[in-house]
Amino acid sequence: MNIVQEEERRVASQAPKPAKFRRTRVQSIPRWAYVLFTVLAVLVLLRTFQRGVGTLRPAQAPTRPVTVAKVVTKDVPLYLDEIGTCAAYETVLVQAQINGVIITRNFQDGSDVKKGDLLFTIDPRPYQAALDQAKAQAELDQLNLKRQEDLRTRKVISQQDYDTAVANAQKSQAATESAQVNLDWCYIKSPINGRVGLRNVDVGNLVGPSTASLVTIQGLDPIYTDFTVAENDLPLVRKYLGGPNVKVQTYLSDGSIMPRMGDLYFIDNAVQPGSGTVKARGVTPNPDRALWPSEFVRVRFILDTLKSATLVPSQAVQVSQSGPFVFVVKPDNTADLRPVKPGQRQEGDLTVIEGVKPDETVVVTGQLALSPGAKVAPQPYVPQNSDKPQDAAVSESAL
Repeated sequence: MNIVQEEERRVASQAPKPAKFRRTRVQSIPRWAYVLFTVLAVLVLLRTFQRGVGTLRPAQAPTRPVTVAKVVTKDVPLYLDEIGTCAAYETVLVQAQINGVIITRNFQDGSDVKKGDLLFTIDPRPYQAALDQAKAQAELDQLNLKRQEDLRTRKVISQQDYDTAVANAQKSQAATESAQVNLDWCYIKSPINGRVGLRNVDVGNLVGPSTASLVTIQGLDPIYTDFTVAENDLPLVRKYLGGPNVKVQTYLSDGSIMPRMGDLYFIDNAVQPGSGTVKARGVTPNPDRALWPSEFVRVRFILDTLKSATLVPSQAVQVSQSGPFVFVVKPDNTADLRPVKPGQRQEGDLTVIEGVKPDETVVVTGQLALSPGAKVAPQPYVPQNSDKPQDAAVSESAL
């Protein structure tokens, strides 16, 4: 028993003893560290709040570049634009008045002729012989009349014989004049100033009053301008018809000639049932023969002159759901939206408008980036080539 207990003691003494844990001493955080941490946190939150407030502030709108122009005033026409055709001022079908054979032709087809120029010659020999015969008979009747007058003074002949002698003298004189007219008709001359067309006969043809015309001559200076006025425009036309400013301006669509100002010659007294238009005609100067009959032309029917009309470039007028408007630049270079009432487009890319004052400045380009009150950087507007009346293809309402 003792031996067993001693062995247990020996084994227990040899067994490793468990290590004893040491208590480590925890150090405490000083108060100034807590204060510093709190201050830093407050600064971070304040900085974050300031950045958030800065982002919420609206950014200042940038200055928009625009081109501007002044509102101008000048006298402009009140007009209607139409499509028309030209027509010869005079048209003559040259006809032979006597029967005979053409022996000469004295013109070139398509050439210009003047009144009195010789065109054709009909063989004059038969008519010259008839004239000589008529003259001889007239001289004989005149001699007979003188003898009868001498006998009558002596009361030798009767009154009837004397009257017969007078009648024969007058008849022979009339026959002489008729023969002279027939001889003159052998020389066919131009009755007007104009341009001849293609001849219908040549030398050697037998012509007469019953044959076709020899040639056609058309007077081209001046020339007629025929056009129509829509039924809807008649009240406006009637208002100014007969006024001193009513004119007809004619030009070509390709701009090859300068617009030519003429006078209103005729306006019909009825509306055409099929088209609802009224025929009108103007007289246009054509000294260079640039306008030809049946040629299509543009017509500007000028009714009156608008005195001191306000004009702006056409690009300045914009259209919104509320209607036409323009941006007016104020003295502080801010844009002001101004409703306007546009009128007709005029020469030089200008448009008549109501709603702005003379010498105000309007925005011509750059309106899409603008809003009322926006800051602008104005630059002067440089217009392109001035529009001629032929560039205005569509008539606008003048009311």
